Amino acid sequence: QVQLVESGGGLVQAGGSLRLSCEASERTFSTYAMGWFRQAPGKEREFVGHITWSGSSTYYADSVKGRFTISRDNAAKTLYLQMNSLKPEDTAVYYCAAVTRGSTYYYTSPTTYDYWGQGTQVTVSS
Repeated sequence: QVQLVESGGGLVQAGGSLRLSCEASERTFSTYAMGWFRQAPGKEREFVGHITWSGSSTYYADSVKGRFTISRDNAAKTLYLQMNSLKPEDTAVYYCAAVTRGSTYYYTSPTTYDYWGQGTQVTVSS
């Protein structure tokens, strides 16, 4: 069973930056496609971005494109989300998730992902 632990959340002013990390428990992390999602109070979980197992391809939601960057260090079993130019509407709990089996075709859908972290709160003040 894969365990994912996010860290790096916090309170930041609009226009600021944060970097989230997601550390995996298994060495097989290097074979998993990974994603970031977020969920604001009263809203559905929303796709933020996706990265292939090798890190060679990344995909982003339109709302974060150009501001957020996903990367990974397979040797360190860690996924990252660099968030720049943060806006109040980015406030949410951010989750990392892994695809350990099946197709990643629908990578924007939460149901594609098998394992989830516990989430880390990001709050952006105006």
